[in-house]
Amino acid sequence: MSDPTATSHQTATPPARGPAGSPPRVCEAALAEAARAVARVRRRGGRRSLLVGLALALAAFAVFAVSLSVGEMVIPVGDVLATLFGGGEPGSRFVILELRLPRALLAVLVGAGFGMAGGVFQTVLRNPLASPDIIGISSGASAAAVTASMVFAVSGLALSASALAGALVAGTLIYVLAWRKGVVGARLVLVGLGVGCGLNSLVWYLMSRAEVTGAQNALLWLTGSLNGRSWNQVWPQVTALAVLVPLTLVAARTLRALQLGDDTASGLGARAEQSRLALLACGVALAGVSTAAAGPVAFVAFVAAPVARMLLPGRGAVLPHAALAGALLVLLADLAAQHALPGTQLPVGVVTSVIGAPYLLWLLARANRVGRGG
Repeated sequence: MSDPTATSHQTATPPARGPAGSPPRVCEAALAEAARAVARVRRRGGRRSLLVGLALALAAFAVFAVSLSVGEMVIPVGDVLATLFGGGEPGSRFVILELRLPRALLAVLVGAGFGMAGGVFQTVLRNPLASPDIIGISSGASAAAVTASMVFAVSGLALSASALAGALVAGTLIYVLAWRKGVVGARLVLVGLGVGCGLNSLVWYLMSRAEVTGAQNALLWLTGSLNGRSWNQVWPQVTALAVLVPLTLVAARTLRALQLGDDTASGLGARAEQSRLALLACGVALAGVSTAAAGPVAFVAFVAAPVARMLLPGRGAVLPHAALAGALLVLLADLAAQHALPGTQLPVGVVTSVIGAPYLLWLLARANRVGRGG
């Protein structure tokens, strides 16, 4: 009688093996299949990222064209496009190119700057509240601009430069005060809130001592507005973003490693603290130049990045998409600010606050429900 165990050993087929010292071929096949699966997932993610980016860009361009079309003199969108590409009547060319185009372009540039800055801050600090308009960066720009305007009678580009300097000083102060052998997101947010409250107190003190005309001019630096903006504000913003956006994207190469924590990032070869400092510096500069161009347009940086991440879940910071979402948000808000109330042009910051304040309340309520509200 034959031994069944022996029969089993005789009929079982051993795994095929490759050359000497190499793993079995079955393992190689499994690894190859896993690599192909990862490649398929990456291709799908890349296609979705591209489609979402194109959709945001097309939506922003559509709103951009409508904002150039409507007003006291309504110009058909076809004529708007013809004028942008060199055609059009002389009258419509003046209205579009000299009166409406600078404002619409500045809305795109300011929104993109705030959106990318918000994406950097929220991702680096891993905190949805860590937005430059929440943690005091924009307050620093406002305080510097109001002080320069009311105390030193500064105006024009020098006033915008003062706002940028204020944002950089506020960002540096917040970072230094929050640093304890490194920066933790929650601590930096709390320090930023405190610094922002102090700077806002300074602004309101100066406002209380100002004449009515001076106080009205200073309101720009409290709410954010695109009213009366011209090419004089567009070109400095174009130049600043042409430098800062590439720098931010280069610095963001370590962002995925930083999202895994400092120890893991260090294990992967990234210099965690230096990379975080470089990214925060880029974020502060982006928020500073945007505030210098249009004032502290509230909640754009706070809302744009979560919108981009919601459209692309699991894709990390998606900074270009956050910039596009910010541009679309400011374009829509400015269109509403100009035409929602006939005969009245609201500051764009008022409209963005109407959008952003409910989102902040929802975020706080959600944090409390999941036990992260303190």
